[in-house]
Amino acid sequence: MSSDPTRTCEILVGLGDVTVLSVEEDGTAVTLNVETRATVAGGPSRGVIASSKGRRPVSLANCCQGLRTFVVVWLNRRKQCLEASCPTPIWTEEDRSIAAPRLALTDRAGRWVTEQVGRFGRSVNEVAIALGCDWHTVNDTVMAYGSALLADPDRFGEVTALGRDEVPVARIGTYRTAAFSTQLVDVERGQLLGVVEGKKAEGPRTWLEGRSEEWLAGIRYATLDLSGTYKSVFDAAVPHAVQVADPFHRVKVRHEAPCIRRRVRDPPLRAVAAVR
Repeated sequence: MSSDPTRTCEILVGLGDVTVLSVEEDGTAVTLNVETRATVAGGPSRGVIASSKGRRPVSLANCCQGLRTFVVVWLNRRKQCLEASCPTPIWTEEDRSIAAPRLALTDRAGRWVTEQVGRFGRSVNEVAIALGCDWHTVNDTVMAYGSALLADPDRFGEVTALGRDEVPVARIGTYRTAAFSTQLVDVERGQLLGVVEGKKAEGPRTWLEGRSEEWLAGIRYATLDLSGTYKSVFDAAVPHAVQVADPFHRVKVRHEAPCIRRRVRDPPLRAVAAVR
């Protein structure tokens, strides 16, 4: 427990080892001016103690407090190496506990927006409006934090039921041709595992080839539509898995089959009228 007002403020806004210099409030936004406590720094190339080159204020959006937006202004120290042969004579301090390099959100806000977009399905624009910042600010942060999560080899865990299906994602070109992507999911947990371009066999096959043999061996069931293309993928990658046609496509085919047979058997009404 802390009774120091400055430290209490630092805890509430989720900052690391910083000093709060001042707080400004204008009714709709709160601005917090901070600096790091470190006073001595060595250069990134040789570790030689550097001299100060002043400060550069960096404005960072932070998580909202009620109906007001929250901005952290980090008075970022600029340093200069005194050695003439130094390959990086001037640099700016970095502190990932405050913010990741080249991002305009605090680390706390970066984690929050990634969860809002990735886990809760909120749009980037909606989250940007809530923080009072630009769409690109949130999107760049989600891409940076999300890429780190995607690189985690243990993010899938054990998968026993693997499913896949394609979905149109855009219409491109003069004739608005549908462009597809294929999703691979953990059917049991309802978790998206990966997205590959197109709806041919090459994308899912390459994705599965990137998984370990132990991971593939744990798959007991493979769900798919009645496509022979994707059946061939499962036959090659997880031949031991029981293949199951998902209920939607079974019902769809059952209802469409009589209609298809009728269209083949009976000529269109317009064609009949023309013959007459």
